[in-house]
Amino acid sequence: MELKYGLISVDDHVQEPLDLWTERLSQSTWGDRIPHVAARDDGTQYWVVDGQPLALPGVAIAGAAMPDRAHEPQKWDEVPELAYDPSARLRAMDADGVDYSVLYPTVAGLAGETFGRITDPELELACVQAYNDWLIDTWASASDRFVPQCIAPLQPGEAAAREIRRAVAKGHKGVVFPAVPEHVRAASPHINEPDYEPIWKACQELDVPVCFHAGCSQQMQFPAYSNLSPGLAASLEAMTRPISSVQVVANFLYSRILMNYPGLKVVFAESSLAWGAYEIETADHQFERQRLSQEGYDMTPSEMFHRQCFMTGWYDRMAIETRQYLGVENILWGINIPQATSTWPNTREAIEKSFAGVPQDEKDRMLWGNAAKLYKLG
Repeated sequence: MELKYGLISVDDHVQEPLDLWTERLSQSTWGDRIPHVAARDDGTQYWVVDGQPLALPGVAIAGAAMPDRAHEPQKWDEVPELAYDPSARLRAMDADGVDYSVLYPTVAGLAGETFGRITDPELELACVQAYNDWLIDTWASASDRFVPQCIAPLQPGEAAAREIRRAVAKGHKGVVFPAVPEHVRAASPHINEPDYEPIWKACQELDVPVCFHAGCSQQMQFPAYSNLSPGLAASLEAMTRPISSVQVVANFLYSRILMNYPGLKVVFAESSLAWGAYEIETADHQFERQRLSQEGYDMTPSEMFHRQCFMTGWYDRMAIETRQYLGVENILWGINIPQATSTWPNTREAIEKSFAGVPQDEKDRMLWGNAAKLYKLG
């Protein structure tokens, strides 16, 4: 691993190109069910998957690089190159002082949930594999500064584990998965059910983190008032999306997943940080009040969190000031490019503000050291 700037951004997104799935899936087999872009009468474009339009605010998500951050591109010719072109992204990273970038999807879903809504398992797997292979072929092959993470079929767990093993063998370094599968497909088992144990087992054996990105479930976010302006609605969504992870973290602290798979590493992406200390303190308080040690838990929630979990910040000045409560070893940092909430192109200024007065060794761990160890970058 070679560091020039001292930042590994652990939460960035790729914009999938128009032909990703149409080039890789059989037209004769799947026809219009293949993910593709369609046009409205007014010339604007939108994504269609399995015959259903995706509920995205534009044909791409790239607000940080748009003239107006509240306006997402409605036509492909409006999409900034840095959203979908690895070379342009590398230039943007250099301009903003980013050494490595851990990648999440966009069209495939913030947590890879888009294809989980497909009830045909063969089409679901074909779409998943096309994305995973494209990310290696196009981004990871362009530069080792891109850290690819695979998506997986929603269920059954054995099918997800098989794809995880295949993808990791090709070079993927993390696994992106929806935290609330029943919000993706109503008949899905709860994430705590044994159905998903093949996933936890595979990730533990392969030593790759499983990553739950905030915002993959609209049901967990406060709905925006219909009369809000687009800018206000986008701001509200940006505020409520990270803290929707409160429920996800709480579940993992009390589920037996962390206890049963002590080598499993869990990342809560775009979580923000400040509420995390409250969460683990509350979890320990209730653990003691309800005497959960009598139910077979040999560690407190905070002990399991500090052993296995990571939260992600990108602007959290107050949380950095109280970092010891969450744990310096449990904090990752990102820039969230090219989403509107990104600190790009002013990340260095944002870091100086957030990390003012922090000892260099602690700063290094949070900005790149923890991520390098987690993703085995050197």
